[in-house]
Amino acid sequence: MQLIDQFNRKVDYIRVSVTDRCDFRCVYCMSEKMTFLPKSTVLSLEEIERLIRVFSELGVKKVRLTGGEPLVRRGIDNLFKSIGKIKALDEITLTTNGSQLQSKAQMLKDAGVERINVSLDSLDPLTFKKMTRTGDINKVLDGIHSAIEVGFKKIKINTVLMKQINEKELYNLVDYAIKYYLDISFIEEMPLGDTDYDRQSTSVSNDDILLKLKEKYLLSKADVTTSGPAEYFYIKNTQTKVGLISPHSHNFCENCNRVRISCKGELFLCLGQDTKIELMPLIRENPHNDEPLKEAILNSMAIKPKSHNFNLADQKPSVVRFMSHTGG
Repeated sequence: MQLIDQFNRKVDYIRVSVTDRCDFRCVYCMSEKMTFLPKSTVLSLEEIERLIRVFSELGVKKVRLTGGEPLVRRGIDNLFKSIGKIKALDEITLTTNGSQLQSKAQMLKDAGVERINVSLDSLDPLTFKKMTRTGDINKVLDGIHSAIEVGFKKIKINTVLMKQINEKELYNLVDYAIKYYLDISFIEEMPLGDTDYDRQSTSVSNDDILLKLKEKYLLSKADVTTSGPAEYFYIKNTQTKVGLISPHSHNFCENCNRVRISCKGELFLCLGQDTKIELMPLIRENPHNDEPLKEAILNSMAIKPKSHNFNLADQKPSVVRFMSHTGG
């Protein structure tokens, strides 16, 4: 069986949020005072493993664990070890804020994780604290360097630039990536959840970022063929690629190959739409029978939207749920 949507796109990649909780409160992701989900409404780790296994039986080859901050979930080591044994999966990846990476890097590598994305929006301690509200830049940098020492196949930095906050750090962040042989992607702010920030005034276009990058670096279009949202460029005389993920300035949905599962077991067919299927009831009502779950997932392909409809000009967020609920 294979997941094919109504636009003939093959879905072979899932992103799974293992928790909505996080030890940071990044200004573009969360409100300062978050109310987190009761534990009873969140999938258990065993249920998450079952769900990933079922998707692998439907042709999914790649899974990314995300959050919130996935590494703060109690027992997360066991989940990574369990899904690392699912033979149908070609790749297990992680998106993290890096705060727990120093103590978790070796476990992740041993469990079969080859690629990790680390959110890093500033190298300046004060700016980092302002953007994360609670974060310690030294913990994150120590985590990144632990990951480098462990020897992952690829480590990538994800950065959101915001006007009058961290926009001036563009070159510093790229130079950091170059120095440590990392890749880096710049992500335009996504209008998910009411974060108490005026996104229209803080958003930085990736078109502007690309122009500034060309002022300092020699770039060439990368021959990277993925179904992902990023447009990649090689930086000449380095081992670093820079990616631009542009949900506003350049819609990236044409070749979408992914769906997302929230920590509540909601199957979101698109990050920027509220179209979803509730999988938790099927999981809990059929503890020993995967067929109802598989049928629901297969049927969901008929309602996967063609694209998102992000619009920074709207006064309200395009999607009410926070990014931490769905996962990055």
